[in-house]
This record gives sequence, C-alpha cells and structure tokens, in this order.
Amino acid sequence: MSGLDDRRKKLIYRSAYTGTKETDLLLGAFARTHIAELDEEGLDTYEALLEIPDPRLYKWITGQEEAPEEYETPILAMIRNFKLVD
Repeated sequence: MSGLDDRRKKLIYRSAYTGTKETDLLLGAFARTHIAELDEEGLDTYEALLEIPDPRLYKWITGQEEAPEEYETPILAMIRNFKLVD
C-alpha cells in the first residue's frame, strides 16, 4: 500500500470520527465515496477542512454560516453538494 493510500485511509477514519454525530455521518460518507478521487492537493484541502472545529465546519457545509474565502474551495463545494441518500 502506498503512502497516499495510507493517507486516504486515515482521512476516511478521521472523517467518520470528527466529534459531532451529524458531521461524522456526512463527512464519513463523503470520504468513503470521494476520497479516492482526490489528488494530493485535494487531500491537503480536505485535511485542512478537517482541522476546523466541528460546529463551525457543519455551519459552513449547511450554509448556516459563510466560510472564510480561503476555505471556499472546490472540495468544500463537493461536500456541500454531496447527498447522503439519492
């Protein structure tokens, strides 16, 4: 397994255990579905989002609060557009 695969596995785990149930469910499913598509830059961006405190990140994702410009990335847009159930 490559270092990139290890990193993806760790990000999938982190996504499912962020600390808030709603964020765990959303980001866990998002990561399982899309993490393999992300290149290193995408993984860096996603990892930076995981550093944001849970309640704040959830507000950004759900549109309850605007994200700072530096976090308005294609990855955040992907998460916002992700549907848990089709």
